[in-house]
Amino acid sequence: MITELFELADEEYRDFNSALLPTVPKERIIGVRTPHLRGLAKSTDESFLKELPHKYFEEDQIHAFMISEMKEFDRSVAELEVFLPYVDNWATCDQMSPKSFAKNKERLISHIDSWIASDHAYTVRFAVNMLMRHFLSDDFKLKYAQKVADIVSDHYYVNMARAWYFATALAKNWDETVSFVTQYRLDKWTHNKTIRKASESFRITKEQKEFLIRFKIRQ
Repeated sequence: MITELFELADEEYRDFNSALLPTVPKERIIGVRTPHLRGLAKSTDESFLKELPHKYFEEDQIHAFMISEMKEFDRSVAELEVFLPYVDNWATCDQMSPKSFAKNKERLISHIDSWIASDHAYTVRFAVNMLMRHFLSDDFKLKYAQKVADIVSDHYYVNMARAWYFATALAKNWDETVSFVTQYRLDKWTHNKTIRKASESFRITKEQKEFLIRFKIRQ
């Protein structure tokens, strides 16, 4: 696989990716575009999943895509439990979304509770991502938003995920979640970042944006 990855390498794309992935050493990035990685994920033998830790970022991406394609819920979770501790960047974390989760939401939530309590930043970010992808709109419950609000972290990529979650929740479940802003129920950084991301959203009305900006913490 490594030989094939280097044959697909694009140096300019490698430099571009490196700038976006400050937590990944540049020497770990080959520079292979995502469509190629998705293609390789479909043709790679599952024995690859046991070859941890991987040397290159692209290998991590292939691993994430392979888990995402798994159709069995229990297998997806088992592989995630092994892989998540090795995830060291937002891209691998965010591109991992197992297809099996959509039809197993009741079983998924208990695993989210476990992941959200992790000491590993990208496991926590993954948990927030899963709440955002599977438990907004009709599946929203206030207690899920409270789980995200209750996270205490000084990790940039965890708090960015929290702000992204609340900005999306405001777009999809405004009435239920706006009090997290109006009652200042988030830490200052996440509070202000939520308002900023919501203000940039096309899914939130001009009137809603103007309302949110009134609650920005300016000191």
